Amino acid sequence: MEHRSDYTLAERAHAALRAEGATLAVAESLTGGLLAAALVDVPGASATFRGSVTAYATVLKASVLGVDEGLLDVYGPVHPVVAAQMAEGVRRLLGATYGLATTGVAGPEPQDGQPVGTVHLAVAGPGGSLVTSPRLSGGRATIRHGAVTAALELLVAEIAR
Repeated sequence: MEHRSDYTLAERAHAALRAEGATLAVAESLTGGLLAAALVDVPGASATFRGSVTAYATVLKASVLGVDEGLLDVYGPVHPVVAAQMAEGVRRLLGATYGLATTGVAGPEPQDGQPVGTVHLAVAGPGGSLVTSPRLSGGRATIRHGAVTAALELLVAEIAR
């Protein structure tokens, strides 16, 4: 059921991007490629999807995506500003109109003092950046899929703004 919902949201995201003549790049941490997979499941995705960076290791968030090292040192990788900087970084790195990012704790254990289910999602585009921090519950797979759904919803809403 989650997959069908994500597929429909991904279709909507691609349609909105096409209507705007826009492109998308994705930076993922806790979703580990699930968001990019949901987007490329849609036929014709190459018209709007530029690519993705799965920066699972904290050091890659800084070295590849340009997240501020001081921010990572103080707060760790699970923080709303980290999500925003990931989205901005992947947008710039891959030359896309929009960048979409996921970071959080899927479990089974808390990370850096952050409880399981802590999620930060960000979209960066021509109008700036927007971050949302839904509190998700359930097992690891449920949290990861919930983050994909919430990220696609965030993107669709931002493009419609």
